[in-house]
Amino acid sequence: MALKGIVIDPGHGGSDPGAVNNGIKEKDYALMISKYMYDRFKSLGVPVSITRTNDITLSPKSRINKIKSFYGNSKDVIVISNHLNAGGGDGAEVIYALRNTNSLSKKILSELENSGQNVRKYYQLRLPSNSKKDYYFIHRDTPNNEAIIVEYGFVDSTKDDVNQIKNDYKKLAEAVVKAVCEYKGIKYKGVSNINNNSNYYIVKKGDTLWDLAVKYKTSVKNIKDLNNLKSDVLQVGQKLLLPSKTYIVKKGDSLWKIAKEYNTTINDLIKNNNLKSTTLQIGQKLNLG
Repeated sequence: MALKGIVIDPGHGGSDPGAVNNGIKEKDYALMISKYMYDRFKSLGVPVSITRTNDITLSPKSRINKIKSFYGNSKDVIVISNHLNAGGGDGAEVIYALRNTNSLSKKILSELENSGQNVRKYYQLRLPSNSKKDYYFIHRDTPNNEAIIVEYGFVDSTKDDVNQIKNDYKKLAEAVVKAVCEYKGIKYKGVSNINNNSNYYIVKKGDTLWDLAVKYKTSVKNIKDLNNLKSDVLQVGQKLLLPSKTYIVKKGDSLWKIAKEYNTTINDLIKNNNLKSTTLQIGQKLNLG
């Protein structure tokens, strides 16, 4: 079945903070994950909407009304409600509606695992008072949409969830984007060297991809790949995702290779990172300047 649209729902918000622990407020990270996801689907040409873009309170009724207002209540609409968990566990979970199969949830957990996150389970949850109904209103009150709840990790984990939420939430969001694209047969183009320091730039009059590549120490190709651009022509007011000025060293990297790819020099890399030698370690973080 063709996809009519995707609705991204950042859980909680406003007077409802959700789970809070270890310097993490669920409502804030749910919003950051959702906004990143929204922008990525847009860049891939996928019809997408979002229930909130700032810290506002949404009642269950108003949240459901917003979800339905975008693309209606048909089976060709995917609803992704983004959350963080609590209760001392560790790892990601996906809850899917009683009316749906586990195919999408299973694929999402697989991609989250590929991104480096621990995964727990995908499952359905029934209303105790009526086992024929879903426990969560996001499932129950969107009776035809394919609605899922993604719990990216535990804010009170004693293992590595807390660091992954803080440091890798964009990687986790990207994993969901990839899974949805593969599930619906949408052409997916990944993002290289993704991290939470990636930033957005609004195109101004006179901007060119070459100028931006030089300024942000990257390449025209990297910017085009990051934003799924088909040409070098930019529009004033266009929103571009630009690579971070931080780079994580991968297997096979060298200072020469990194300098060439990011429009900088070996000497600048050495100077900006106070390097004592040209030997790099996998996982090492470099400031690109």
